[in-house]
Amino acid sequence: MSAAAQQDVASATDPQALVREDLRDFAGYRSARSESLQGRIWLNANESPWRNDADGDGTLRRYPDPQPQALRNALADLYGCAPEQLLAGRGSDEGIDLLVRAVCRPGGDAILISTPTFGMYAVSARLHGTRVVDVPLREDAQGWQCDFAAVATAVRRDGVKLVFLCSPGNPTGALMPLSAIAALARQLDGQALVVVDEAYQEYANGPSAITLLPAHRNVVVLRTLSKAHALAAARIGSVIADPELIEVLRRCQAPYPLPVACVEQALQALAPAARAATGEHIATVLGERESLRSALAAAPGVRRAYASSANFVLVRFDDAQAAFDRLLSAGVVVRDMRAAPGLGDALRISIGTPEQNRQVIALLAGGAA
Repeated sequence: MSAAAQQDVASATDPQALVREDLRDFAGYRSARSESLQGRIWLNANESPWRNDADGDGTLRRYPDPQPQALRNALADLYGCAPEQLLAGRGSDEGIDLLVRAVCRPGGDAILISTPTFGMYAVSARLHGTRVVDVPLREDAQGWQCDFAAVATAVRRDGVKLVFLCSPGNPTGALMPLSAIAALARQLDGQALVVVDEAYQEYANGPSAITLLPAHRNVVVLRTLSKAHALAAARIGSVIADPELIEVLRRCQAPYPLPVACVEQALQALAPAARAATGEHIATVLGERESLRSALAAAPGVRRAYASSANFVLVRFDDAQAAFDRLLSAGVVVRDMRAAPGLGDALRISIGTPEQNRQVIALLAGGAA
């Protein structure tokens, strides 16, 4: 075994050691659906014995399975992990909230973020009474870079228990090197969980951080069906991690997090034909991404259009308000990023259909859409 491989295997501290001490033996709420029982007449959950007129087949009066095995199996197959490594929930947002609640003591521990980044990490922490430590991304000629050495130093100095790395980044579009994430996980073994938010991974070129899990038990990966799989309204996200940590998070989760209708829609979206169609849509986005970025970079008044590994492009303008207004006046809504740290001149533009992208380019180039 190589020295690097031996180092990887050494990063294997039980992640339960990082869970709040008062929650390590927490049993959570055991709902009526938590028991694996079979029967013909169900009188164990105080449900109505009559169906609602809006319920065609009579199933909506029954509480849903908290973690439907068919969904866990389908998601595990999609992401290349074992079902016991995966917890399904209400989008990635619930995963973020569960991690903060399970790991960080209110008023004691801290999370670490690298701005500009997804705002929900800080929101969840502050709602939980948890400190937020910011090690900002560095901008250079290549784009946005994470200062991994500074992150490791801040974890040890500031009592950080959760490190949130958004890769590909939102709103930057930047992809973090897996080798650097693995090295950070090794350094922080037994000190912090390294949470890699891969909401946009389907648009990235390269392997997922899920591949790090066998050697790094303190790595956690967040995934979602909201972006590439076009199910934002269904709210299906996944936490993928060491099975023992997944079991802790499951005990901290609400009793019935997954509505039946959303589960059914997710299973349809994960069927082979639907996955093939999703692959075609992703290919279209990838084909449009660089051409859109290049055209935006050449548009008058654009300071910089960043390379992206996601399904959007971050753009700096001489006058971001004028660009925003010009687009909006033509019915094109983009994300104003000027309130984000370091982005006082930026807009984030999602990649649309080829025709929608042409309209954006024409509008920002000063022509008629």
